[in-house]
Amino acid sequence: MSIAAVGAPGSPRRYLHSLWLLSARDLKVRYATSALGYLWSVLDPLVMSAIYWFVFTQVFQRTVGHEPYIVFLITALLPWVWFNSAVSDFTRAFSKDARLVRSTAIPRSIWVNRIVLSKGIEFLCSLPVLALFVLLAAFSEHPAHLNWGLLWVPVAIFLQAVLLVGLGLLVAPLCVLWTDLERTTKLILRALFYASPVIYGVEDLPGAFETIAAFNPLSGIFALYRVGFFAEEWDPWVIGIGAIMSFLFLALGLFCFRRLERPVLKEL
Repeated sequence: MSIAAVGAPGSPRRYLHSLWLLSARDLKVRYATSALGYLWSVLDPLVMSAIYWFVFTQVFQRTVGHEPYIVFLITALLPWVWFNSAVSDFTRAFSKDARLVRSTAIPRSIWVNRIVLSKGIEFLCSLPVLALFVLLAAFSEHPAHLNWGLLWVPVAIFLQAVLLVGLGLLVAPLCVLWTDLERTTKLILRALFYASPVIYGVEDLPGAFETIAAFNPLSGIFALYRVGFFAEEWDPWVIGIGAIMSFLFLALGLFCFRRLERPVLKEL
């Protein structure tokens, strides 16, 4: 392949080309030995959604969320899976391919961004699960009502990608320098699931907790995913704070990555 086709070394075009190749490699490796392949991107969130729906509609008397609850749940659960799987992989972003990280001339940030991209593609591939339940809900007592808010979904995807890049640039180098952070990150993710409005909405939180939850950037991002089905999820305060926090995490990640890149290469 010619240099003209992929761009000159160090150019944005070459970076994007390398990013795509590494992301495609991740996806091929993940599904190469799997008989079901792509279907796992659908089955995994499908099973999770069914379990949570059963627990919170059939076992417990639910007082949170909106009807149809399964759609309310999946609109946040699918992006949460993207977030959770990406942050989990950030902890091994450099150590997993240490030799390539040391020897290649491409910017090291690509080892974080390829995780965001590959997991983002898996997220997009899981969206048929949401479409399926929206269709099924149309024949139920509480159908899902589509509205103009669907236009905000690309914005939600963009903000989530910004947030993940920032977190990746922060988490990946820190986990190389302090290996115990890998286990700590897993514990934080477990707690963050229940501290984020996945099984409930921000408006369901009592008192000051509703204000505190707004500073979790996932609150605003999930609201943007949901507003296309639940117009009452539109909250400019929560969404605005979520956008600001996402870009603050990106700025923090860029700052820390530039400071830690050289010590990380020495450690690898």
